[in-house]
Amino acid sequence: VKQNIIKSMHDLGFKVTVVPAHTTAEEVLAMNPDGVFLSNGPGDPADVPEIVAEVKKLIGKKPIFGICLGHQLLALAMGAKTYKLKFGHRGTNQPVKDLRTGNVYISSQNHGFAVDEESLKGLPLEVTHINVNDGTVEGMRHKELPIFSVQYHPEAAPGPDDNMYLFDEFWNMLKKGE
Repeated sequence: VKQNIIKSMHDLGFKVTVVPAHTTAEEVLAMNPDGVFLSNGPGDPADVPEIVAEVKKLIGKKPIFGICLGHQLLALAMGAKTYKLKFGHRGTNQPVKDLRTGNVYISSQNHGFAVDEESLKGLPLEVTHINVNDGTVEGMRHKELPIFSVQYHPEAAPGPDDNMYLFDEFWNMLKKGE
């Protein structure tokens, strides 16, 4: 997990407990957290089916917010697919459109895999954000459960703090007890 993610959450009032990637869902739930945050990480999300299986066990138990690899792991856990991009998204100048508001934000990204939009069809997920350059999925939300994720790094602040609203959304989700 990037240190600035933890700092950003802490600055908003979150009490953050960091656990290793291979922590089981049972161990996480035994801590009785208000919510679960799935962080960034390296590599192909399909290479860690054991982590996807644990994420699947968390769905419906607690509110979940995922960033980058966490976004991809959530997608896989809910039955979607991921694929390797021909050219990864790298840098602090990736335009992302929030489909809910129509706003376009400049984002920081560093990933080589993406969620396959076609594989979301028939699942209780909706695309919330897209990459303006290539149309790839940059964010999704569960239609009924308090679960959402983004592919990019809102804490990286490439356009100053434009994307911090995502942490606010998670905070508000937790306050509502969803």
